[in-house]
Parts: sequence; structure tokens; C-alpha cells
Amino acid sequence: MKKYRYIRWILLAMGLTAVIGLTGMNVYSLYALHENTVKNTVEKQKRQLLEYTNQVRTRFRQPLSELWRVDMEHLQNAISSEDPDSIPDDFLEIVEANQQDGLYSDIYFVFPDCQACDSHGAPVWHYDPASASFVETTSYSRFVTDGLAMANTRMNALVRDYRWSTRAFFDAQNSMTVALINNRNREIVGYLNFLVDPEYLVNEYLGPKLINTFGVGEEAGIIVWLHDWTKNKVLATTATGVSYSYQKVDFIQNFPDLLDDWNLKVSFTDNPDIAASQASLMRNLIVLGAAVLLLIGAFVFMFLTAQRERELAQRQADFLANVTHELKTPLSVILAAGENLSDGRIDNKNRLKSYGSHIFNESLRLRKMIDRLLDVAKSGNSRVHTDQRRIYPIDFISNYLDTKKTYFETNNVEVAFNSEKDIPPIDIDPGHFHSILDNLTENAVKYSPDEKYIGIALTSDGKSVRLSIEDRGAGIPKNAQKYIFDKFFRVEETYTANTKGHGLGLSIVKDLVHRNHGSINVKSVPNKGTVFTVSFPVAQSHDGNGTTETSETTNKQETEHV
Repeated sequence: MKKYRYIRWILLAMGLTAVIGLTGMNVYSLYALHENTVKNTVEKQKRQLLEYTNQVRTRFRQPLSELWRVDMEHLQNAISSEDPDSIPDDFLEIVEANQQDGLYSDIYFVFPDCQACDSHGAPVWHYDPASASFVETTSYSRFVTDGLAMANTRMNALVRDYRWSTRAFFDAQNSMTVALINNRNREIVGYLNFLVDPEYLVNEYLGPKLINTFGVGEEAGIIVWLHDWTKNKVLATTATGVSYSYQKVDFIQNFPDLLDDWNLKVSFTDNPDIAASQASLMRNLIVLGAAVLLLIGAFVFMFLTAQRERELAQRQADFLANVTHELKTPLSVILAAGENLSDGRIDNKNRLKSYGSHIFNESLRLRKMIDRLLDVAKSGNSRVHTDQRRIYPIDFISNYLDTKKTYFETNNVEVAFNSEKDIPPIDIDPGHFHSILDNLTENAVKYSPDEKYIGIALTSDGKSVRLSIEDRGAGIPKNAQKYIFDKFFRVEETYTANTKGHGLGLSIVKDLVHRNHGSINVKSVPNKGTVFTVSFPVAQSHDGNGTTETSETTNKQETEHV
């Protein structure tokens, strides 16, 4: 049996380990799925940022979509006279279309020698929308000079190997300079400089496009700041209510080939997809946790139940063996005495009386044992009839002690009965009350090896009557006190193990107390003694004159006959 107990523990441990392991794998999978969702969402937002910057780049480069179709050799020949009026009409139409674009405030043209690249104020051609032609001017922004100088320097290094007819260069957010190239001769025809309107760029294009692309506020799952890092200034944002701080930045997206002084600073917030994934993760974890706890609880419950049932079965087997032995003893005495009497071998009057006394006493003993077994059979059966009557505890206990006087004297038991005055009556089955007193007092005598003392006390708080029965016996270990009211349970101590008993008395007491709407508890200190306290509710009404009233509670359920 001990081997099987170890096997049960091992199997329980293996089952719990398997459940915990599977739970861990599921939790890991759920978190991995959530992290993958977060990662995919962030990657998607990063792709949106890259797409945004590419669209801005394409917006700047719109003039190139028409300029690359221009016959650069024809243009070079037409402007060789360096007369603005000699510029071909198709070229002017392209310039006019781009002049109407609010992104560019002014358009300038210079020849390959680019005097304006080295000297600000040198003559350049400025497109005049009113006359729809280029006019020479020496009044222009310093940004024009900077953009032309940068483009001229780079293009002179590239022109020999460059295969296209146009090449754009960006001077930060200030201007875009387009080099016009004659591929056949590998010569630069000239430079078109598009001066950027910063107000239009930020307020009419980049800012609104941020809102349209990424949404408004933290609820969109992303906050984007258009930031001038050279001046540490926020130019536009998708969340005006959120102040910019570098500590909030999760990602930086630069613009390709343009707007060198500007970039997009990004903070990833609770994206709806991420929030939904988080909520789903929490729901799954709660459900999984509840299921695992339920499963573990079921495992433990089944294991403990099996343990309790095994212990109960063992106690029942021990009880059956003890009862069989104890039933045989009085039966053997009665059988032997009856056999002697029936044979006629006893004719002495004194011996006949002695045999009769033996038979009578053993019959009483046998009846008491059978009554105890009947009480066990009835306990826990709700169909058993309870004949409640109104009794006065002081009178009842006094009468009980009188009837047990001989028993107490024979066993050298000191009995002390103390009671408060005016203890109110209670409604209880008298037979049940008698059995409760019998079991508790007999236990006190049985488990008191040396000083046999029983202290009985009656108290009342007006709502209930408390009966306390105290002994100075062996006591009950603390770890066994919660089991003493279970059927067949016996404390396996040195003294109690040598004391006859079946572990039924206290379970019967508890059942009878509950049947009469009472409660019972125990306080015990090993080797010092035990106190059992039984409480019953005060009767609903009594006359207050000390007159005993009798009332019978009818149980409508069918009475069990044993």
C-alpha cells in the first residue's frame, strides 16, 4: 500500500508538471503572437513613414517629369545667344506650369559658367509670370546662390559619366536645382533653380499630408513630429496636444536626398491593432489561467478525495473488525449462559441469579452497541424523524447526572455542574440531547487516564444556550482536531490507541447537534484536556415562569425505520 501511495504522488507530480509545461508553452505562444503583431504593426508604420518621405520626394521632383523630354541640344543652340527671348516655347510652357505650383515661389535660370555660383548678385534669369518669360535680374535670395553653387560643383564631377538629361540637387529645404544636360556632347546646358516656399511646404503640404497619412492624436497609434533638428523646432505634428521630447522618440525617418535639416521623429503609441492584440492576449491568458487552475484543482481534488476514500475505507475495515469482535463477546457470554441453563445443570438459586444477571447485563451491553450502530446508520440521513420538544437545559442535565451517578462513582469521576441563572429553554429532541451528553461525558471518562474530571457549564447570551463539557484528559493534537468529527476517525496516539473505540461518537454528536439547528466546536491542549462547546438557539417563545412547555415539530418527510 505504501508503494502505491508513492506511485500516486509521482503520477500527481507528473500530471501537474505536464499541465504547467503545456501552460508555459501556450503562454509563450500567446506572447510570441502578440509580440509578432506588435512588430508587424510597427513595421507597417515604418513602411508608411518611408512611403511618406518618398511621396514628398516625388512631389519635389515633379518638374523633372516634363524636363527630361526636352531636346537639350536644341535648347542649348537656342540660348547660345544668351538672350532670354530665345528660349523655346515648349521649355517656357514647362516652366510656367511649375511656376503655378505653390511649392515654388521663384524659378531662375543660369548658364553653365554659373557666375552666380561664385558671386552673389551676378546676373541670372528670373521667370516673370506676368510676361511669361525670363528676365535678367541681379536681385535674388542668397538661397539661390547656395543651391546653384552646390549643383555646379557636383555636376562638373558627374557630367562625363552621366547618361540622363536632367539631374536634381537639393539644398536642404531651401531650393531644388536641376542641371540640364546635353548627353550627346556630355555638356551642361544650364541650371534651373526652384526656390521653395517654406510656408506652403509646411502648412499646405507636409503638415496636412501627415494628418491624412497617419491620423490625428495618440489614438491613431503613432505620433509624428516634423522636426528641424538644426533649430530643435517642431514644424508640424499629428498630435498638437502632445509636447515633443526626445525621450519620447522611438524612431527617426529621414527624407531621401532632400530636406537635409528636417526629419520625422516618431513615437509609437497604443495602435488599435496592438490594443486589440493586447486585449485578446489578456482574455486568452485569463481563460487559460482559469482553465489551468480548474484542471490543477480537479487533479488535486481527485487525488485528495482518493486519499480520503482510501483512509475512510481503511477506517471502515478496522471498525468492522472491532465491531465484529465486540459483538461476539456479549453474544458468547449469553450463548454460554443460555446453554448451561438449557441443559439444566444449574439448580442453585444464587447461581441462577448470577447467570440471569450476566445474560441481562450482556444483553444491555449488546443493545447499547446496536443502538450506537443505528445512530451511525441514521447520521447524515435527512429522512430520519426529529421529535423536537421544549426542554429546560438545567433540569434536563440535572436529571441526566442523577441517572449517571452510579456510572460516575464506579469510574471515580469528579463531576462539577455550573450554570447561570434563568437559562432559557431550547427546542431539541430529548433523545438526541441525551445521546449528545452520553457521548461527550463517556469520551471524557474514556480518554482521561489519571485525573477523571468532568466540568459541565451552561451559559446563555439571550440568543443561544451554550453547553460546555470539559475534561482533564489526554487532549487532542492540533493537527487532528479538524478530523475528529469524521466517521471512523481516531487519534493515533499512544494512550488513545490502547483505548477501545470505533471513531463514531463525535460524528454522531455533530450530526445530532446539526439536526437540532445547533453548532459544536472543540478546544484542546495535549496532555491538559479538552473542552467541547455545543450551542443551541433559544426557543422562539417561552412563558418566563419556569414552566416546561412541550411542543412537537412534525417532520413531513418519511421516517426511516432501521
